[in-house]
Amino acid sequence: MRKVPELSLRQFTHGDATARTAFSEALSAGLREYGFIVLVDHNVSTALLNDAYTRAVEVFALPDAEKRQYAGGLRGYTPFGTEHAKDNPTPDLKEFWQIGHEPEPGAAPNPFSAPNVWPSRPSDFKLVFEQLFAALNDTGCLLLEALAPSLGLAPDHFEPLVRRGDSVLRVLHYPPIGKDADPNAVRSAAHEDINLLTILVAARGAGLELLDRDGAWLPIVTEANALVVDSGDMMARLTNNVIPATTHRVVNSADSHLSRYSMPFFMHPTADTSLAALSSCVGKGALYPPTTAGAFLTQRLKEIGLKA
Repeated sequence: MRKVPELSLRQFTHGDATARTAFSEALSAGLREYGFIVLVDHNVSTALLNDAYTRAVEVFALPDAEKRQYAGGLRGYTPFGTEHAKDNPTPDLKEFWQIGHEPEPGAAPNPFSAPNVWPSRPSDFKLVFEQLFAALNDTGCLLLEALAPSLGLAPDHFEPLVRRGDSVLRVLHYPPIGKDADPNAVRSAAHEDINLLTILVAARGAGLELLDRDGAWLPIVTEANALVVDSGDMMARLTNNVIPATTHRVVNSADSHLSRYSMPFFMHPTADTSLAALSSCVGKGALYPPTTAGAFLTQRLKEIGLKA
């Protein structure tokens, strides 16, 4: 059976020039062939990951009426049954909490940026998830630095575009699936991510699968503290499908009678970033019309039910 490649981030952060180049080549190859890689020896501490999962369990155990006090936008709580996959009207079986960069004082208005919404309990939810957001943002910047040379770009090309981009950390809860659930619904229907890269804290619960290049669904099984990285639609547009967006889903697995928790970090550039195909990837011609990250994100949010 084919298996998603496993890479050590330490090879890039602590290795010599040869090791760094080897990591960059393996990252590019993994994303091109699978759309996914598994990242170990990364810079997000096990203690922080454990704290985050503990707080996730606690916040989603709050009464529904209390959670809904924090709903209403692209930050804070999104109730169960709100989001659906593009071109699939059946809502996914999930609820989630979204966290982004805090707006900078005096910054120009940005429809994708708003003050974060924090629950009053658990009391350290804010502290833990601010730390996790920062750690995953750093990891994403490192991965894009490693990927850039394979696209004919300077290593620091992505840094000013993503360091304060419109990235979102989503804390997901898939509740136990009851007998009264819509038979057409799954925890997360087949979809591609919108953004450049997604860094997924290995989920507590089975069910993640990617659509392999041969059309078969390939389960992604990792150690509890690994990170799973995949490329999204923005990367596909920017690279003219040299690095494609890979379809994936979360199926109703054998343990669907239990809650499942997951924490994807969606790395977005700033809204005005061009997604026109890179000159190194155009080949015989661009496959997508030029657009900006903000315009594309607006379109996709409407298509999945998160924006009117």
